[in-house]
Amino acid sequence: MSDVPPELAELRGSIDNMDAALIHLLAERFKITQRVGVLKATLGLPPADPEREKDQIVRMRHLAELSHLDPEFAEKFISFIVAEVVRHHEDLQEARQREDGRTA
Repeated sequence: MSDVPPELAELRGSIDNMDAALIHLLAERFKITQRVGVLKATLGLPPADPEREKDQIVRMRHLAELSHLDPEFAEKFISFIVAEVVRHHEDLQEARQREDGRTA
C-alpha cells in the first residue's frame, strides 16, 4: 500500500468515510422501518404500500437528478431497500399472526 500516491490514499480515505456514513444511515433507516413494520403488523395494515413506494421512486429520481446522480441507479437503490423493508414487514406480520393464533 506504500506505493499508493498520497492523493489516491486521501481520496480512498474519503470514500471509506462515506461508506461508513452510508452504513450508519442505512442502519438508522432500518431501525425506523422496523418500528413502522411493528406498527403495521399491530394495526393489521399490509406490509407494502405500492402508492407510497411509487411516490418514493419519483422523489428519489428527482433528488438524484438535482444531485447529478444517475436516476436509474437511484431507482434501483431505493427499490432494493424498499424490497428489503417489505420483506421484513412480511416477516413481522407472519410472526404477529402466529402469535395471535396462539393467544386466540
